[in-house]
Amino acid sequence: MELCGPNMSETGGPLCQLKQLPCHAVPLRRLQAGGHHVHNLPHLTHQPWVNHPAPALASSPAVRHRVNGATAAACGNPEYLASRLGEEAALGRDASRGKVVVTGGGGYFGFRLGRELLAEGLSVVLLDLNKPPGDVPDGAVFYQSDIRDYSSLYKVCEGADCIFHTASYGMSGPEQLRKEQVESVNVGGTNNVINVCKERSIPRLVYTSTINVVFTGKPIEDGDEASVPYVPPDVHIDHYSRTKAIAEQMVLSANGCSLKGGGLLRTCVLRPCGIYGPEERRHLHRVMVNVERRLFSFRFGDPQARMNWVHVDNLVLAHTLAAEALTLKKSCVASGQAYFINDGVSVNLFEWLTPLFEQLGHSRPVINLPVSLVYSAAILVEYLHVVLRPVIEVPLLFTRSEVRNIAVSHTFKIDKACQELGYCPKPYSLADSVEQYLKSRQPRSSSPFSSLSWTFKLPRRLVLVLLMGFGLVLLMLSCILCQN
Repeated sequence: MELCGPNMSETGGPLCQLKQLPCHAVPLRRLQAGGHHVHNLPHLTHQPWVNHPAPALASSPAVRHRVNGATAAACGNPEYLASRLGEEAALGRDASRGKVVVTGGGGYFGFRLGRELLAEGLSVVLLDLNKPPGDVPDGAVFYQSDIRDYSSLYKVCEGADCIFHTASYGMSGPEQLRKEQVESVNVGGTNNVINVCKERSIPRLVYTSTINVVFTGKPIEDGDEASVPYVPPDVHIDHYSRTKAIAEQMVLSANGCSLKGGGLLRTCVLRPCGIYGPEERRHLHRVMVNVERRLFSFRFGDPQARMNWVHVDNLVLAHTLAAEALTLKKSCVASGQAYFINDGVSVNLFEWLTPLFEQLGHSRPVINLPVSLVYSAAILVEYLHVVLRPVIEVPLLFTRSEVRNIAVSHTFKIDKACQELGYCPKPYSLADSVEQYLKSRQPRSSSPFSSLSWTFKLPRRLVLVLLMGFGLVLLMLSCILCQN
């Protein structure tokens, strides 16, 4: 689901000139009334990769509301009527074209989404900086490009009916620490996608967000779209969550904007949790490697903590339904809306991963460590990873954000997606994905612990003990400073 991979350079390629196009209708009133507090983000204009202001995040005089499950507009002026007629004409033209663009189409989720859209008879363009994990199917086109390159993005999107914006950077691991790159892709790239929609008169935009836009590390039980507000930008502890929240609000604020060729832009946002499924390489692979290194021999946090996961095929289904719900045929019911997406069940992480431990011949972690110790160790390792990166590769077992996500319960309801999109997730088992993954994975290459660094010559358990020891020292120093 990412645009940029770990092999990408720090600069990440050429950065484009960002220009915000005019938006005549920003229907966020309904979002704010539902509990999503929108924060002004003036700091965006000071970022080195933004040469023009980002979309204004404020409500407009055009108030939108639900009428019997459909979306209506309180605009009776001639300009709105003309725009509505233009929208109907644009949607009619685009329906006959049937061309869609998937940004991040070389990633795990984006590629599977593209294959499903192709199976539905659509013309599919996959756009990514990295090549797809498999052969591009007949009927689809892959462009190796950067969403931060506006001119390339503009060319690729010619004639498109809908953009599925799944591209992102910095979700987990070392990528989370690369602030400039995370911001330029997640915010700058999204700004480009919105502007291309307006310039190319693309009437639909479906954005793949994350539950992290509303999660701060405090317990959330059965949260829904109306009850959990956005996390203020200065409260986020990782760049990925903060930039995804900014980008999500940009996409929602663009809903109702005028298109160059007439009509209005319709946008919606999907908020998935962790993704799993056959051939998934981000979450499953990382956990598996750490289990085999015997670094996953402890647990922490609330032993009853629960979370949601989503199978990749359920997430694909949600995206296709969301795109359809932005059409006049469905009364644009998803226009300007955000939806939590998961499998509809909550699980305890360590219990859920039991099939993985068993397949690898290991037992579940039985050692319980204080969250404060693990969190302090994560801070230390993040620091060492950044400082020592030019010399050695310090492995990240957990980042601070990941410790926070594991330690407490955070579950979300999908009632809104079920009612408005017709989303009905199918039941899947992690055990099936684990078995498929273990059969298809490549032979293990030399472990990072085998490099020439002195740290990697130490026994693996000793490395873990040392890191935990450093974390404990850091925690003690913090306590002393707080008392003083």
